[in-house]
Amino acid sequence: MKITEVVAAAILRQDGAFLLGQRSVDTFYPGYWEFPGGKVEPGESPLQALIRELHEELEIEVLVATPWIVREHVYEHAHVRLHFFRVTDWRGELRDHVHAALAWQTAAAPTVGPMLPANAPVLAALRLPFFYAVTHAWQIGVAAQLFALDRALENGLRLVQLREAGLPPDQREAFVATAVMRCHAASARVLVNGDLDLARASGADGVHVSARPLMKLAARPDFSLVAASCHDRQELEQAARRGLDFAVLGPVRPTATHPGAAGIGWAAFAGWIAGLPLPVFGIGGLNPGDIVTAQAAGAQGVAAIRAAWPT
Repeated sequence: MKITEVVAAAILRQDGAFLLGQRSVDTFYPGYWEFPGGKVEPGESPLQALIRELHEELEIEVLVATPWIVREHVYEHAHVRLHFFRVTDWRGELRDHVHAALAWQTAAAPTVGPMLPANAPVLAALRLPFFYAVTHAWQIGVAAQLFALDRALENGLRLVQLREAGLPPDQREAFVATAVMRCHAASARVLVNGDLDLARASGADGVHVSARPLMKLAARPDFSLVAASCHDRQELEQAARRGLDFAVLGPVRPTATHPGAAGIGWAAFAGWIAGLPLPVFGIGGLNPGDIVTAQAAGAQGVAAIRAAWPT
């Protein structure tokens, strides 16, 4: 079956809400909800198609749109490849011309349904924040790390990886249990690096696996949230095959964690993540100030170790 290229927009308000449209009665899947968008016409790039479609459907002029994820789905009537963009700035008042209704929604608690099958997995990706913090209590000490964690959670941190293989086992277990409790009290989600048993015992939301065990995975670990560290396209594709929720790719710039390793740069980063169905964070010499640059390259956002815990 021929693949139909389609664009779809996650139109985001400043409060994090996104726009959905309900399909009209005279189309396939009437009554289902979808992200605004449409077919890519011959000679158009996906971005050009997105700009045109949103003007035709909603009468808005797109000012800022960044590439995000690409998902394929086979319907009874078509095999579609959906190029998702995040639209964070636009001009004009929304005036819908194709949907039965419009609704602003939040990923954590959507109130409309059902979702068009191809679009449903995107809701999970929309729950991810733009910054992913990685702990290093093994370097700075448990007390200092917990203090920094509390301060970051108070400032809005919502996604944390506990990466503490360097701690002695008893200290690691105690630290992870305490950190998970504090993260959940602040409505943040937390992953344990590598240790599935510890993740389960501590009540963490999931696990983060490194590249070597990722390549040996026969199936997705049984957690609500699973991520992986990747260093090339092959590892990223393995993360996608195993249905992981997101990946981290780097180092983008030289970093103290990998001394002597040259950064891949944003151009290579963008090329390696192009067309992937899962969100990818950039890591390596980055900080929250790099989020805009990262998203222009197609990233979900940035991850960091030292920059996550400023002194």
